[in-house]
Amino acid sequence: MKKLYSNKLHILIFLLPALILFCGVLIAPIGASAYLSLFDWDGLSEMSFVGLANYKELFTSDTIGFVRALLNSLLLAVLSVFLQLPLALALALALGKKIKGERTFLSVYFMPVLISTVVIGQLFLKIYNPSYGILNVALRAMGLDNLARAWLDKKNALGSAFIPTLWQYVGYHMLLLYAGVKSVPPELREAAMLDGATDSQVNRYIVLPYIKPIIRISVIFAVTGSLKSFDMIYVLFRQSHYIEVPSTLMIEYLFSRNRYGMGSTIAVLMIVLCFGFALLISAIFKEED
Repeated sequence: MKKLYSNKLHILIFLLPALILFCGVLIAPIGASAYLSLFDWDGLSEMSFVGLANYKELFTSDTIGFVRALLNSLLLAVLSVFLQLPLALALALALGKKIKGERTFLSVYFMPVLISTVVIGQLFLKIYNPSYGILNVALRAMGLDNLARAWLDKKNALGSAFIPTLWQYVGYHMLLLYAGVKSVPPELREAAMLDGATDSQVNRYIVLPYIKPIIRISVIFAVTGSLKSFDMIYVLFRQSHYIEVPSTLMIEYLFSRNRYGMGSTIAVLMIVLCFGFALLISAIFKEED
């Protein structure tokens, strides 16, 4: 009994630095945000306790636009799950067949993940430019002048924000899924092929069920990443504000309007939504299993 207690004490001592760092970097800021969300404070004057008034104003006030910003994030999440992930899965399945140049393709597809989102945003600002952007120039060169437009206007804002996100992160999800595809025991594939199964049947009945835990992780990353999206939206629409998401709205209230209580309220709701969706997705996949 004494030895067991001593082992637990040693484990606690070794975990203590990481635990302190975890609490200081993650738990303490969340607690501070939750505390500030109960106050009306401009950062200089005395804090005024308002209870849950900030939360009520967030969902009832038309001037804040949080509901619309949340819907934009949810739409980006839907596009990520139903467009980005299937594309990443198709690439992973194709590369998992030991095709020629497999490593080269992996590197090329993953390369955009290594580039800063701000740099990619600036790149697509040039691509989308209505005058000299390569997209409109290419359309006009092909005689499709009627398709050339201002890609960053209010009507096309959501799609224009999703395209660079798709280009940047499809390689990230592809690499996760590719690792899962390569981990499928070869004897399972061989047994299915000997029974006359086609490639599509092998993928459907063997590969996909086997990599379902990785698909679940990719779905969680795609949804929570969309809910937390900031830098791409900020770079593309920081002047026009044609599209807002909760994170850009939070920055607006924190640093432009000096409403630290409202900004903290948005931050708390973002944390709750991310955890909530992660638990919901995990529950859905568990039920399917």
